[in-house]
Amino acid sequence: MILVLCGPTSAGKTSVAIEVARRFDAVVVSADAMQVYRGMDIGTGKATAEERGDSEHFGIDLVEPDEPFDAADFATLCHTVMGEHERVIVAGGTSLYIRALIRGLVETPPVDPGFRAELEGYDDLHERLAIVDAALAERLHPNDRVRLIRGLEVFHFSGKRLSDLQAAHAAEPDRVDAVGLWLDRPDLNERIDSRVLEMIEAGYVDEAKGLLEVHDRGLKPLLSLGYRHMCAHILDGLDLDEAIRLTQRDTRRFARKQRTWMKSLGYPKTEENAVQMAFLAAERAFSAEPR
Repeated sequence: MILVLCGPTSAGKTSVAIEVARRFDAVVVSADAMQVYRGMDIGTGKATAEERGDSEHFGIDLVEPDEPFDAADFATLCHTVMGEHERVIVAGGTSLYIRALIRGLVETPPVDPGFRAELEGYDDLHERLAIVDAALAERLHPNDRVRLIRGLEVFHFSGKRLSDLQAAHAAEPDRVDAVGLWLDRPDLNERIDSRVLEMIEAGYVDEAKGLLEVHDRGLKPLLSLGYRHMCAHILDGLDLDEAIRLTQRDTRRFARKQRTWMKSLGYPKTEENAVQMAFLAAERAFSAEPR
């Protein structure tokens, strides 16, 4: 059994995970889709080597920003770590990664570049999806082209509605036993704003400059929440104060989106005494008391 510590950004998941790992002699796997990339440290909030201390960490600095890594890769990594270590803590806020580990991924046809390119040329994707998969279309915003295209692809190549495949998958039992805890904070907005300012002090802009010297700004990691406004500051002349404000704003919005995921997990929520509650959860997960 593993311990899962999840929650919105800036809720303190990493620091709690490190504290639990020290007390229970456990290893930590980062469930953060951006921390897998090398050179993206400040903007993703990676724990420093000093902060990690003697606790072994996985899921960090695995690939270059222009190399692929997805939820299936994350699940494979976790299963490898679980096979080699008795006590594993998975900590992070990327819901798809944690769902892929605990519940597995919906089996769908592979992407067909030719058909996808054809779909990219249509402006009425939402209307097209509503004809073949009304339930999925109802859940998606008309501007969510990535998911609209995927729904159309799945139906085209399998003859099955993605919404039906997702519903059937949701009814299946979990594939990994876990004790979970949702970490949150009543002062999360203030923590987010302060964290962005701390990142600036730590060299956030210079880190983004270094990445842009090597990589194209169109890479998905550089379009992510953590970097897109810094790239606009560097390349487009966006005022730094405005870049900071936009980063803070978008991070607060992202945190609200992350909170909607909490309902589907059913993990108990903690806003105070997070470390103590995590210790209790670890005792249940590992059937052990702290050192």
